[in-house]
Amino acid sequence: MSERIDELGDDTDVVLIVFGDEPFEQYEARNPLAFPILRDLDRSVYRAYGLGRGSFTDVWNWAAVKKYASILRRGRRHLERATEDTRQLAGDFVIAPDGTLAWGYWGDGPADRPSVDDVIAAVAASR
Repeated sequence: MSERIDELGDDTDVVLIVFGDEPFEQYEARNPLAFPILRDLDRSVYRAYGLGRGSFTDVWNWAAVKKYASILRRGRRHLERATEDTRQLAGDFVIAPDGTLAWGYWGDGPADRPSVDDVIAAVAASR
């Protein structure tokens, strides 16, 4: 998303919400971000948007095995042990200028995200 943020227009704000400091700081050190980061330490925003936890099989399934195999094939051998809730489901949302929820994507797993094209289209439609 960072590479295509200019496509959203100057009147669009992008915000990343994280749930703790340590994993975020590690992520930010590897991936400098061009937008603000908010911390939802008690996950109240997460719950307000209807996000929750997946079952063990929702998260640790064939798609997850393929994802980790792909990471290993690219040469990343030293994966850190998870420090967050690995069953936490992902979500992406577009808030319209009037403050209402214009579009939402409720993931089936922690890594289930919409395409960047879908998010950009949702932002355009929300105007």
